[in-house]
Amino acid sequence: MLRVILATSRLDIRDSILKAIATDKQIEIVATAFNGAEAVEKTKELRPDLVLLGVSLQTLDSLEATKEIMIEAPTPIVLVFSVPDPRAVELSVRALEAGALAVTPAPPQKSGSADGAAVRKFLSTLRAMSQVKVVRRWRDRPNLKTGSKRLPTGNKSSPRIVGIAASTGGPAAVQSILAKLPRDFPAPILIVQHIASGFIEGVASWLDAAIALKVKVAEDGELLAPHVVYLAPDGHHLGVASRSRIVVADDPPINGFRPSGTYLFASMARVFGSEAVGIILTGMGNDGADGLRAVYEVDGTVLAQDETSSVVFGMPKAAIDAGIAHRVLPLDEIARTMISLVMNGC
Repeated sequence: MLRVILATSRLDIRDSILKAIATDKQIEIVATAFNGAEAVEKTKELRPDLVLLGVSLQTLDSLEATKEIMIEAPTPIVLVFSVPDPRAVELSVRALEAGALAVTPAPPQKSGSADGAAVRKFLSTLRAMSQVKVVRRWRDRPNLKTGSKRLPTGNKSSPRIVGIAASTGGPAAVQSILAKLPRDFPAPILIVQHIASGFIEGVASWLDAAIALKVKVAEDGELLAPHVVYLAPDGHHLGVASRSRIVVADDPPINGFRPSGTYLFASMARVFGSEAVGIILTGMGNDGADGLRAVYEVDGTVLAQDETSSVVFGMPKAAIDAGIAHRVLPLDEIARTMISLVMNGC
């Protein structure tokens, strides 16, 4: 039985979620809360398998509630929203940085009944996130570095472009990497981040304010520029059309994903060959692995996040198991390796 605490001050969201969960006999709401403070206390008391936090909460907002839960009673947290307004996006992005695992829309209601496909997707997210082993956060305590595991790598041409794909746990992992890169990092960086529709602009704004490089949502046909990070826009693939231009496409999803890491990596391999670096980070499933194979086969460089530092090891594991990762690295070492490859040519 999956034991869940539901905390939201929105009665419409509460009703929608309760109706959805009532369709699954293996999921039980063990407590409800109307504000963040109550959610924290009930989590400490009941130790559920999962906490559902409404993005907009009273007394203690979703960001502060996430911080307290991850300190006092570490538990998988999924953020739930109705409409991704600017305030909701900002709170969600910062809560993801603080330890929340995912952000998802509440199952919509159609003529008084739940949308079946949306409900199935919502419940699937809850089950998957409840299995994630979360790590306790500490008040004002710096992250500790871990060791690295490296796979052999041969001689590579000096990289001219970097691609990154991530899903669950990705926003915080991406921020951790980009924050360590210098302002003059010369290679453009293209990123596919799986996240709920309506949130990628908020992720871009948050990253742009937090790191030295410029961060923006990519536009079709724009010029690739050094010192810039480009994020795939909602519902569109991101790739390169040439050595100087970006492509943003609404081609069909790849294995259910649009944007897709495989689309990005395959286009980089086709255009840049051995000068491409593909990086696969924390996330569920295997998106990106097929595209990374293309990078590997043209003698590009493939880096994968290690299991210990991944929130969910699915996407990196798929690349590692396929034998196409040149280096398997803890999160703290990825930026250093990028600098070594791109700026030092080794």
